[in-house]
Amino acid sequence: MRTFITSALMICLTLSATFAQSPVKGRISGKVADAAGKSLEFVTMMLVKANDSTLVKGAISDVNGNYEFDGIAAGQYRVAAQQLGYRKNFTTPFAVDAEHTSIQLPAIQMAEESKNLAEVKVTAKKPFIEQQIDRTVVNVENSIVASGSNALEVLEKAPGVTIDRQNDQLQLKGKSGVLVMIDGKQTYLSSQEVANLLKNTPSDNIEKIEIITNPSAKYDAAGNVGIINIKMKKNRDGGPQNFGTNGTLTAGVGYGRFEKYNSALSLNHREGKINAFGNYSYFHNRRFQSNEIDRVIPYNGTVTYFNQNSYRPNNINGHNFRGGIDYFISKKSTFGVLATGFINDWQQPNGVNHTVIRNADREITMMPTTNVSVRNKWTNLTGNLNYKYDFNGKGRELTADMDYSRFNGDSYNNLVTRYTDASNQTVKPTENVRNDMPSTIDIWAFKADYVHPMGKSGKFEAGVKSSYVQSDNDLVYQNLIDSRWIVDETKSNRFKYLENVNAAYASFAGKIDQKTSIQAGLRVEQTHSKGNSVTLNKIVDRSYTNLFPTFFVSRQIDTNNVLNLSYSRRIDRPNYQNLNPFVFYLDPYTYQQGNPYLKPQFTNSVQLTHVYKGAFSTSLSYSRTNDVIVSEVPGQIAEKNITYVTSDNLATQDNVSLTLSFPVRVSKWWTMQNNVTGYYNKFQSPYLGAQYNVDFVAFNLYSSNNFVLGKGFSAELSGWYNSAGVYGFYRYQPQGAFSIGVQKTVLDKKGTLKLNINDPFWLNQFKGRANYQDINFGVNARWESRIVRATFTYRFGNQNVKAARQRSTSTEAERNRAGGGNN
Repeated sequence: MRTFITSALMICLTLSATFAQSPVKGRISGKVADAAGKSLEFVTMMLVKANDSTLVKGAISDVNGNYEFDGIAAGQYRVAAQQLGYRKNFTTPFAVDAEHTSIQLPAIQMAEESKNLAEVKVTAKKPFIEQQIDRTVVNVENSIVASGSNALEVLEKAPGVTIDRQNDQLQLKGKSGVLVMIDGKQTYLSSQEVANLLKNTPSDNIEKIEIITNPSAKYDAAGNVGIINIKMKKNRDGGPQNFGTNGTLTAGVGYGRFEKYNSALSLNHREGKINAFGNYSYFHNRRFQSNEIDRVIPYNGTVTYFNQNSYRPNNINGHNFRGGIDYFISKKSTFGVLATGFINDWQQPNGVNHTVIRNADREITMMPTTNVSVRNKWTNLTGNLNYKYDFNGKGRELTADMDYSRFNGDSYNNLVTRYTDASNQTVKPTENVRNDMPSTIDIWAFKADYVHPMGKSGKFEAGVKSSYVQSDNDLVYQNLIDSRWIVDETKSNRFKYLENVNAAYASFAGKIDQKTSIQAGLRVEQTHSKGNSVTLNKIVDRSYTNLFPTFFVSRQIDTNNVLNLSYSRRIDRPNYQNLNPFVFYLDPYTYQQGNPYLKPQFTNSVQLTHVYKGAFSTSLSYSRTNDVIVSEVPGQIAEKNITYVTSDNLATQDNVSLTLSFPVRVSKWWTMQNNVTGYYNKFQSPYLGAQYNVDFVAFNLYSSNNFVLGKGFSAELSGWYNSAGVYGFYRYQPQGAFSIGVQKTVLDKKGTLKLNINDPFWLNQFKGRANYQDINFGVNARWESRIVRATFTYRFGNQNVKAARQRSTSTEAERNRAGGGNN
């Protein structure tokens, strides 16, 4: 792989030489800022001829608002600055000649655009998938096909993302270990619970989803694949004197096999030094999932065949809320209070699992039927205190957050199993078991971040963070014997977990020369964790300190071409629930078990990206993960015909991926965004007394088409396809689907009507198989993916009111591992 990295660097140097510029004739530099004098980054800068405004050259301002044009011939010019949300502005004309070859222009100040924001929003609509230099952005807010769905369904359409619906595993470019954040804050959930939380997050509450594959040192080091940051909606920005109230009302209905409906209200009020904001949403979703499982279990020279079929209809009712106040103490100081939370109630009142057991001659020996009743109720309340101090209005600032978050959960399962033969005669006494698992998770966290611009030299950032997490799960397992519920001590378990992580980071971003920018950072994290299985008297106590360097270099080859090279080291700590050794039974022959001995996994990643005209990008990356955590690792107790899954560490995973992103403008009314990701995975590890080695090549395709139809109508057609591949011990079959939607603006553009159909031909399903040593079983899972939805959104009040601040609280990383969705 050293050869691969060396080759990539040689490509960098070769391309740099290929696109080398002619000798410099003139050099023009300057700075761009807002009306208050604060530097504006990533502004489109254009050098134009003074007489007819013909474009000569383009550039982008850096993180400190600086820009530069090289190799400019003699002539009369002006510089224009253009940025969405600001009025376009020009410098006064100037000349490049023999006496003026190095020109430093006065700062260009850009005023916020406040008069025609509605028109700007319509004409500058962002595509559903937007490829930026350091991240992929899924613009959910204005998407037609995403309306009325949930966050998991939206992510399923994102390029490079794969979702295993059978096991609720979220993967990116063929790798698990994605860190999911909400408004820049980690959620501390297990992988299954992350998926469940996303299922319970209505898409109508989301502004956009960012997929960041190589985060900087400022972010928590968790997430070996990278970060998926879900940004919730905020109301439109306006100038500092835009006071008053505005809001958005949303209502939607849907139908697949069962009914769905949702509603949401968002309000924002600004008056004087106070900005108050809040939103509330409710959703009801009745749905189903069905599984077909076949198993072949060899034991003592014979074979037993299992065929299982389950159907699990369920109901979800959820309430989500967010509210807070920002108080602007002065022009430099702002203090804020924020409260967020949810109440989710998931019920499966009448699930059923039919099993047919056959001997080696394929004769039916027994037909167990398990009726399952499940209820999971999960609540969360998070409080945040935030302070921001702006030293000079030019980017030098200090922010601090203090958080407390509490999760309360109560999971209840009741399983009644009746054993019959092929003629439906009872062959074994009926088993009636139940388990109840109340759980709590408390998270305390504090973080502070300091940003210090250093003029043309660059920008320095530093910060600290400390988090403390305490969880308590008490699983009580009972059997119904002689009309009495008797506690089964062998299956009951109480598990407590404590974790303290202290971190500090520093990073610097600046320029080596006029075309080369760098960013280097180092994060140190000290972790102490203690898992205590009270019932089993097992304590796992760990303490470790790790360094996590990051490095980015960007080379502006010419006006149209940019090369970026990045490196990072990251960690994934085991999720709280995966460390809990409790046994969760699906039926008497199938269960899931935690693993208190899971170790954290570490990943080193390098990525080379080429961007053409700010829109076409090609990214080549390599990563190696040590002690890779794999969920749903299969195991077997052959003498009892029992199959189970757990989480375990495999030795290594190597991943090479190539991603192409390219927009296509077919016509004035039809635009496309296309993404292709190909990746190579290789797993190597000793397991169950043998060596497990597997490698494969797979790919992901995504295409989104947007149509402007006139008279307020627009439409969207999107589709995705994931090829066959391997995750851990499972080989899965291809998956894919497409969605179509139409939109109409009404009520003087204050209202929007959307109608969409997701997966109209019901193509999306999961098929996979595990075959290792004597383990041999396959799964076919289907769910309610074919859904028709209608959504109405109405915006009212003064839409130019300055919005509430977007801020990252200090518990986001911890909450991502806590647990809190519903199944």
